[in-house]
Amino acid sequence: MSDEVNPYQSPETVAAPVNPLVTQGTLTETMLIYLKGASPWLRFIGILGFIGAGLTALSGFSLFAVIPVINRLWGEIPGIDVSLRGALSSIFSGSMAVFCVGAGVVMFFPSLFVYRFGEKIRSYLRTGTEKDLELAFKNNKSLWKFLGIISIIELVFIPMAIVGSIVAVVAVALS
Repeated sequence: MSDEVNPYQSPETVAAPVNPLVTQGTLTETMLIYLKGASPWLRFIGILGFIGAGLTALSGFSLFAVIPVINRLWGEIPGIDVSLRGALSSIFSGSMAVFCVGAGVVMFFPSLFVYRFGEKIRSYLRTGTEKDLELAFKNNKSLWKFLGIISIIELVFIPMAIVGSIVAVVAVALS
């Protein structure tokens, strides 16, 4: 070949950056002000989430207690076959109770991650220990990972619910 330079060749660059992308321990005063302002709100939202999760789970447990009342009310609905009334009411109330308890349990975890994020930021601002800041951001990562997984699960169940609803409506219409 020849010693000529190929004008169409990609330019060659050094792979390492001149300045490191992350420097250790360089939180600016503005960053600290923002973290200090966010910490109480994160803890507040976490506490509200705990309360909401507890009330949701409590409503599920209370639904289990009122299943006999719901069975009696379903028995008074005209147009439903008498043999199906008990089964339909038990399935409906039981599934709603399980859903509420499950939703309460699922709601607990994002609340925990948000609360811990705020608490570790508060601890970091008091002590200046980088371990507290690392744990704060670990909880932030866990929050978003959990919410991402829940979103994927919802994206799977939504089409299944649509298909199931269509099948149920067609089955009722044909009977």
